[in-house]
Amino acid sequence: MSTTHDPTRHVNYLQQCLSQDKRSLGVFIAAGCPASISISSAAGTEPLIPDVLGLTAFVADKVRAGPLAPAFAVVEEHLKNDGHKTINVETQLSFIRGLRAIGGSGNVRDLAVKDLASLEEEICRYISERVERALPKDENPYSHMAAWIGSTNRSEPVEVFTTNYDLLSEQALERFRIPYFDGFCGSKNAFLDSHSIDHDELPPRWARLWKLHGSINWGLDDANQVFRGTTPINRCIIHPSHLKYDESRRMPYLAMIDRLRAFIRKSSSVLIVCGYSFRDEHLNACLLESLTGSPKSAVFGLLHGDLSNYPEAAKISARAGNLSLLARDGAVVGTHRGKWDSRDPGDTGIWSGAVDLIADPAGSAGKLAAFRLGDFARLGQFLSALIGREGAGGYAF
Repeated sequence: MSTTHDPTRHVNYLQQCLSQDKRSLGVFIAAGCPASISISSAAGTEPLIPDVLGLTAFVADKVRAGPLAPAFAVVEEHLKNDGHKTINVETQLSFIRGLRAIGGSGNVRDLAVKDLASLEEEICRYISERVERALPKDENPYSHMAAWIGSTNRSEPVEVFTTNYDLLSEQALERFRIPYFDGFCGSKNAFLDSHSIDHDELPPRWARLWKLHGSINWGLDDANQVFRGTTPINRCIIHPSHLKYDESRRMPYLAMIDRLRAFIRKSSSVLIVCGYSFRDEHLNACLLESLTGSPKSAVFGLLHGDLSNYPEAAKISARAGNLSLLARDGAVVGTHRGKWDSRDPGDTGIWSGAVDLIADPAGSAGKLAAFRLGDFARLGQFLSALIGREGAGGYAF
């Protein structure tokens, strides 16, 4: 007998978890989240910030149109020949930085070190150019999330983790006047304070914001120290990968990833993951290690699209029963994979938009349940409904 899951039950369970004020709650925002916001453009509409594939295409087009096109072509060819399964702007940056670390003052793999340095700088500049966007003033999922964070006096702070380089989360928290700590202290050129990150001594009304892959407003000063300032920033820190190409870049990455481990290992913590493709091997290893070490914690992977599109996520969920994957067409819960029940989902709690009834793609006359919270826009509306306001409902966006 094949396994099926009740979508209404899981929506209501999410509602119960996210409505608590004494539990450690976290939200993990990945590249698919800002892409859920559409804006007008010359071509009609486009995402406010594209996902990784869109960003990769944008940067590649810019670099290929400039004097570094030949060096970039060599990098692309090496990545292809080396058998990389996923080639995007992040793997390109990591590859370039890795070659720089071993190149010294000469050439490495048919690339001059000076060209590698220029490529790194140019790629980061184009990334910053594309992702530095103002949060729309009207209703949007980031504002919904910030309103939910600030709606309740909590005994534990809400922690926001993101792999994105943009400043949308910061803008949303500041718009709702929610104090937050992101690991930096100071004003003009704020410095990274590892002691405050490790000891977590701030009051719970302060949200935590951990940028796992760096940010367009992080940079390196002349002394090679990490700081947070105002954009634009020369030598900005974007995707400080696991590779130890230099200690200054490695340190913030390890500090931020340690915060993710520490959060999941808190007893009965709940982490909601949205917009994440589960293709980052090092983040996946961190999630699996943390989940297996803390069986009372729960991570919900809200997936945009069908479950079959996320094979890497399925591998983790098969080994960690406390990782639930909730996709459009089905779920993995407690390591059990199955489709959603085909019956009418009925009352899905606070907000009916969490589950839709759609036509059966196989062509039968019946309807199928489709889980929709993997869309960050829908998750934002869900969070808004949690505090009693579906839609804008009186918010001063």
